[in-house]
Amino acid sequence: MPAKINHVAILSERYTEAARFYQAVFGLRPPSKDRVINAITVGDGYVGININPRKPGRPARLDHFGIEVDDADETMALLKQRYPDVQVLKRPSNRPFAGLSTHDPDGNVFDLSQKSMTNRAAIYLDSEKGWEQPRTISHFAIRTLNPEKVAEFYANIFGLALTNRKPGDERWVLSDGRMSLVLVPWKIADWYGTGIVSAGPDHIGFKVESIAALKADIEKINASNPYLESRPLDRNPETRVRRDMIAKAGGGSFQMSDNDNILIDVSEA
Repeated sequence: MPAKINHVAILSERYTEAARFYQAVFGLRPPSKDRVINAITVGDGYVGININPRKPGRPARLDHFGIEVDDADETMALLKQRYPDVQVLKRPSNRPFAGLSTHDPDGNVFDLSQKSMTNRAAIYLDSEKGWEQPRTISHFAIRTLNPEKVAEFYANIFGLALTNRKPGDERWVLSDGRMSLVLVPWKIADWYGTGIVSAGPDHIGFKVESIAALKADIEKINASNPYLESRPLDRNPETRVRRDMIAKAGGGSFQMSDNDNILIDVSEA
């Protein structure tokens, strides 16, 4: 089996409310066995979103993603051979989402796991049973200084396939066959007119059956529960600049944030 992007991770001070948001708005499901006291995981049957409570010294943000491989030892050997400066850290047993954590040549952190690891989240076991739903996670976007070099890393080590590179497109989009990793060049000039954010994870992408239906659901949820309210990106010039940056990077036709300011790009399936 080729490598699979199996989760994305968020750090949040409102992690229980954030999980409810993704369940209410996008129909994501929790695993059959949850670990609410440590983190909450919800998923679409293929990819999980791990929403972790923010702890001292860690910023609330979109944080990292995870890749599952057939043989982690083989992958680590290939890493050591081709990218000797990349380090791998074994995760403690209280981290049920990743056996190992490592990074790409630009320092973007990701988790590495395989099916036989004992500390795999229940969402992945549930996902292996499979289910279909109309709203799914489509991509994880990173703004990074050397996107071409980073794209070569993920292609060489994990076999992710390059799916774009049209003339004038600065992005590097790689896919595992369903879920994509979008690498966008980080340029300080792009942040003119809005607050500057350092290189790193940028936004999550979703595909939905109907953006009109999604907007109707959001309106209904916003009116019903202020704790699940999506934050609009068109209220002032700064957020509109950020909205346009997400649209250019992700390629969707609707941009929004969750109830804890994580940015989301949405396209119709």
